[in-house]
Amino acid sequence: MNWDVFTVLDLLGTLAFAVSGASLAIKKEFDVFGVYVLAFVTSIGGGTVRDILIGNTPVEWMSNNAIIITIVIGASLTLIFNPIISKLNFFVYLFDAMGLGLFTMAGIQKALELEFSIFISIALGTISATFGGLIRDIITGEKPMLLTRKEIYALAGASGGILYFVWRHLGLPEEVNVPLTIVTVFLIRHLTHRFKVALPSVDENGKWKFKEH
Repeated sequence: MNWDVFTVLDLLGTLAFAVSGASLAIKKEFDVFGVYVLAFVTSIGGGTVRDILIGNTPVEWMSNNAIIITIVIGASLTLIFNPIISKLNFFVYLFDAMGLGLFTMAGIQKALELEFSIFISIALGTISATFGGLIRDIITGEKPMLLTRKEIYALAGASGGILYFVWRHLGLPEEVNVPLTIVTVFLIRHLTHRFKVALPSVDENGKWKFKEH
């Protein structure tokens, strides 16, 4: 296996989302098989959509056994250590935020390898980071964070992607820019969640709504 930046980020993001998916499955009282299934779809959902869009088939997880092994390890560790996790909701959120940052950067790195434009690179990074969580939420009956105005989710990934290219244009070295972008996405997601920052919406009468009633 070629351990380039994309591969490392992809595996770390896979691990984070596997733990996130498995944790939510345990919270929802899925059986053991269901825990592994939800860990799997959460981990590979975004990357699969990304690979199909760019014509990279078979998709990454079909040709990379390390991804499957990583998912199994993540789900297994979650099952083993679940009894000592006292705040499962925060655990799901924490690893989801970590995966958001890692997969945003992984998607951008893949787009750069293919010499896509800045806009497409940011879009692919955001898709990579959010579609796995979207599928997870649909399966578990949760209101998808990607679509609800209560959460800053996809915008966190897109904002991090924009900052990555700003810092790249300013000459920031990649070995600094990549981890800085990952941390930035995580912080945007965490701080907006912590302080309940959300985007406004418009109702059918054209009235702006800035708070959830």
